[in-house]
Amino acid sequence: MFEGTLILNILAGFLSALFIFFSSIKIFGWQKQIFETQMQFMHKYGLNRILYGCIGIIEMTSAIMLMFQGTIFGALGALGIATTSLGAIFFHTRYDTFKDMVPAIITLTISVTILYLNQDLIMEFISLI
Repeated sequence: MFEGTLILNILAGFLSALFIFFSSIKIFGWQKQIFETQMQFMHKYGLNRILYGCIGIIEMTSAIMLMFQGTIFGALGALGIATTSLGAIFFHTRYDTFKDMVPAIITLTISVTILYLNQDLIMEFISLI
């Protein structure tokens, strides 16, 4: 499941666990306090429950793919998390304070680091296209 360097595996494992946890809340709403707090943000951004659930599905899929380090799926998972983190940064920049955007900056940094550590794999995949 996890191949590659120890640092890569630790980063990917941490990010996978984090996004599986938070995306499950977005999809199923099982943790009411976090869910309601996040829904307040979504309403402020003009987004509804369906879009919030879709973000959760993208995050869950990306987190699962991220577990397959050493394959293109792992890199694509990191790209998916980087993309959702950029979206979060965009909305926090527009509607909130810097402190609200810090978690998204951290997850973006980790996912871009994973992409960087997978650059040979990504370049090989691109050359096949």
